[in-house]
Amino acid sequence: MTEGRSMDSINQIASDGWKVVDHTEPTLPWYALHTSYQHEKAIAAILRQKGFDILLPLYGVAHRWKDRIKQLSLPLFPCYVFIRGAVDQRLQVLSTPGIHGFVGSADRAAAIPEEEIEAVLKTAQSLLRVEPHPFLNCGDRVRVKSGPLEGTEGILVRKKNLWRLVLSVEMLGQSIAVEVDASTLERAAGKALFR
Repeated sequence: MTEGRSMDSINQIASDGWKVVDHTEPTLPWYALHTSYQHEKAIAAILRQKGFDILLPLYGVAHRWKDRIKQLSLPLFPCYVFIRGAVDQRLQVLSTPGIHGFVGSADRAAAIPEEEIEAVLKTAQSLLRVEPHPFLNCGDRVRVKSGPLEGTEGILVRKKNLWRLVLSVEMLGQSIAVEVDASTLERAAGKALFR
């Protein structure tokens, strides 16, 4: 978050369903906490009560049951809560029920790049419709979920900032590539061919 951002913009984010608390230390990095499934809101509330700066981005979705439809606010990143700083208070954070640990490697928490957090906050402020999407890498085998290519499987590649689906005719040793909207893709069964 930039130092110039006012508390009014932070309160605006919070009122639109994005849970953000006061950020008094804008120079501290953000970290991700791996949490138990469907415990993100409770964990965020407990950590806030302990005095930590927390970010829990939410999105709205309508769930239909037999007898009713209910509007819910769900975590945009299921099983994760973001926390500013706090690695020096590791015991106090990890003693919170439902937290599995900091995201990182070799028992070290890995800071999330500030520009990635900024992108999430900018998305929140835009008031655009946002929802979780599977993380796809170039080289992943993907399937088109909707549109004229629905059901088609291929390899995802990127060329000049555009996503393309590569379709191959193995017997001919030839392939074609078609531009696709990444939001219409899902990971298909099988492994990535390259990274």
